[in-house]
This record gives sequence, structure tokens and C-alpha cells, in this order.
Amino acid sequence: MANDSVVLRLDGVTYKYGESKTILDEVDFSVRNSSKFALMGQNGAGKTTLFSLILGELKPKEGKIFLTPEDATVGIAKQVIPQECMDLTVREWFAGTFVEVPYNLDKQIADVFEAVNLKTDLDKKLSEHSGGQQARLLLSYALIQSPDILLLDEPTNNLDQEGIEHLTGFLMMYDKTAIVISHDAEFLNAFTDGVLYLDVFNHKIEQYRGNYLNVVEEIEGRIERERMLNARAEAEIKRKMAQSGKFAHKGGKLRSVAKTMRERADEMRESMVEVRREDKTIREFEIPSQEFDFEFNGKILELSKIGAIRDGQYVTKAIDVVLRRGSHVLLAGPNGIGKSTLLRRIFNQTAEGAILCRDVRMGYYSQDFSTLNFGRTAYDILLEVMKEQDEQVLRSTAAGFLLDGKALASEVGGLSEGQKGLLSIARLVLMEPGLLILDEPTNHINFRHLPVLAQAFNSYQGAMIMVSHIPDFVSQIRIDEIIDLT
Repeated sequence: MANDSVVLRLDGVTYKYGESKTILDEVDFSVRNSSKFALMGQNGAGKTTLFSLILGELKPKEGKIFLTPEDATVGIAKQVIPQECMDLTVREWFAGTFVEVPYNLDKQIADVFEAVNLKTDLDKKLSEHSGGQQARLLLSYALIQSPDILLLDEPTNNLDQEGIEHLTGFLMMYDKTAIVISHDAEFLNAFTDGVLYLDVFNHKIEQYRGNYLNVVEEIEGRIERERMLNARAEAEIKRKMAQSGKFAHKGGKLRSVAKTMRERADEMRESMVEVRREDKTIREFEIPSQEFDFEFNGKILELSKIGAIRDGQYVTKAIDVVLRRGSHVLLAGPNGIGKSTLLRRIFNQTAEGAILCRDVRMGYYSQDFSTLNFGRTAYDILLEVMKEQDEQVLRSTAAGFLLDGKALASEVGGLSEGQKGLLSIARLVLMEPGLLILDEPTNHINFRHLPVLAQAFNSYQGAMIMVSHIPDFVSQIRIDEIIDLT
């Protein structure tokens, strides 16, 4: 395929949920072979829907999607491995990508693992891999199909810095087409040729070429110019309407002048640009810490031993760490070393060498949302952790995390990954934990919310142990001690 040929083209594509909710409205754009685009858009704009349309999982109501050639293939690395696949082995999962399993499947898997810098046993279950390893598995799953168009949905979630750097280098050298959804500006700026901007209000896609950060600045500048034009127009409309009212009361020929001024004001109002509003940001909040009803010496968690995976072997080492009320500890180490496993064992009270304060409530943010029952409603998930069940408090707290009545009535499994993340944080607020266990709490969370989360974690008065691979986020939080598993 020639590098300057168009591999993907949307021509007048319209897509709606039902009859009333428009996602895309007569969208036109084209992507050339070997180009790399970031897909931007507000929450709920329809970025994932667009991916499903390109994949052929959804069909447009109007318009057409053209692939060149017609048999061009599309592969996607989604945000998470489906829950129903978690009990499969690595080999079984990859075998499912083929209509006929190739004789050299293990060799093909090894090749894509080398591309994403992953080493693992093919007989190991998917559920037994860390979040960072699962992120690499998702990318490998897309690459093994050798697609002409690669779609990546938040590929840096769970990746440590080494993983992000490796993925960045891979995409810079990737000789086919890629469209990437990500909130990581530095990552996108390293390899993208431009931006596809999906506007949630007019349901159009604007195409920009050039440096990612420059394009973002251009979009923000355009939005500001639209606001200024509208502000001027609004002031002129008010002036004309005020004059119209004065003339209308004087009678005679001035009534016709008043009518003309009203008509001009109406024309100006109709010609105003619909200003693009940014995503809403969650309200500032705090996570109340548990009050103990017995004589309390301040110790929440004592750790005398920790375990880690090194060279495929589980090893332990002695430490002497005490988390008191107000202690903030960061758990560090590369993907696959056992950080999430240690946090999960602390929560399950099976960690060797861990002594918990009696009756302590643990608030656990799991990167795979395993603490949430996907078959229950979001409302029930919040209600079950409240000491005193108060519907008004529940709904007010949820609203602060952009969870409206519709979201609360939905089963957790039907929520977006971002909504699950916000639901998990809202749950911590209502729980009032004494020990906060945070495993990659920035995953799936819109970047606009991150400063608010950092402020809440920084001011938390209970004991906190956290894993995060986002240095800028961690820098906003007071950290008293670092436990490095390497």
C-alpha cells in the first residue's frame, strides 16, 4: 500500500443511539496510510463509538465508511481485557483471534511480545498478570492480527515509565496507520501527525495536522475566539432589543423601526457560534478518615516483610514500616514485580508480615475494579458502604463525581471505565476509611479531574498506601515514605 494513499475515509457518516441521541452528524474525514492521529473529544462525545464504527461492529445510520483496499484490516487494543476472558490462558486467548489457529501460534505470540517488551508464560491465566502486563497483552492482541489500521484506547493505562517509553518508540517506528485515544499529552506529542477532534455539541469531527501540543493550543484558541465573538454579539443583541423596546412605545413609524431591530437581533442570535464547552470537572472533595471508638495508639498498618516477583520467582525481604494516622506511603517498582498483588493481599489480610489495626475500615481502589459487583447498580454499590444510609447524601456525593440518576440506576458493568473510576472514588468518600489503598487511581480518569483527586489524597488524614506510575500526579501528593519492591 502506497504511503500517500488514503486507507480510511468517512463520507457523510451519521450515527445515533435510538432516534434522538446523535453521536456523529454527517462526519467527513480521511486518514492516509502510515499516519498517526490522536482522537480527542469531551467525555461522552463518542470516541469509543467511532472506533466501533471503524471496526464494523456498528453500522452508520447514514453515509459510508471506506477502507482502501476493501479488505484492509482493523485491530484494536481496548482499555481492559473482558472479564469473561480472564480465566483463559494467554495461548487460549490469542488463539481466539484466528478463524483457524496457525501451526506457529507460539512463534507469532513471541514476535508480538518482543514488540511490546513482554515476557510471560503462555499457560498463565490472564487474570494472573499485573495491570501493566495486561496493558501489553491488549496491545499484543491487536498486533498479532497485523492490522492495516491500529486503534488504541488509552494504551498507557497501567504502564510504568519504561513501558510508556517502549510503546512510544514502537509507535514512532510503526509503518502502518494508528489512531490513538489518550489523555497523556507528552506521549501523544512524541509520535502523532495530527488530531481528529470530535465535538460533543455539534457532533462533527475536525481534522488538524501537526504537532499535538500546537494543535491543542490551536483548538483552545479557536474556542476562545468563538466565546469572544459570542460575547460581542450578545452585547449587541441586548442593545438592539433595548432600543427596540423604546421605539415600540413611541408609536407611528418608530414601531416599524423597532420591528426591524428585533428581526436583526434575532438574525444575530441565530448566527451565533455554539460555543464548545469543556468537560465538566468533578467538585473538590475530601475523604473523611475513620474515627475509632476505642483507645487508639495511631498505628494503622505495620509491615515487617514484603514479597516481590524477581526473575519469575517470588522472593521476600524484611522491612520495618509503620503506617500511622496521616502516613502516606508510595509503593514503587516496575510492572509485574507484584505491587498490585501486595495491595490486594493487604486488603484481603493475607499479606505475610502485615499487621492491621483492629476494626480498621479499608478503602481499596482496585485498578481492575474488582471490588465492584458488576451486576449491581451504582446506587447499591454506594449505599452498601454507608454507615448511616442517607439518600440525599448519597445522591449529592454522586453528583459531585458526575454520576447522575441515570448512572446510579445503571448496573456497574454498563458504566464506562471512567464512570467506574469515579464511582470507586465516590465509594471511598462515603465509606470513611481508616486505611486508603490506591492501586493506579488515575487509570481511566479524565485528566481534568486529576488535580482534584491529588488534592483530596494529599489532605487525607488517615493512613494511605498508593501505587501510581504518573510522576506529575504523585508530585502533588505528600509522600512520607517510599517502599521500592525492586
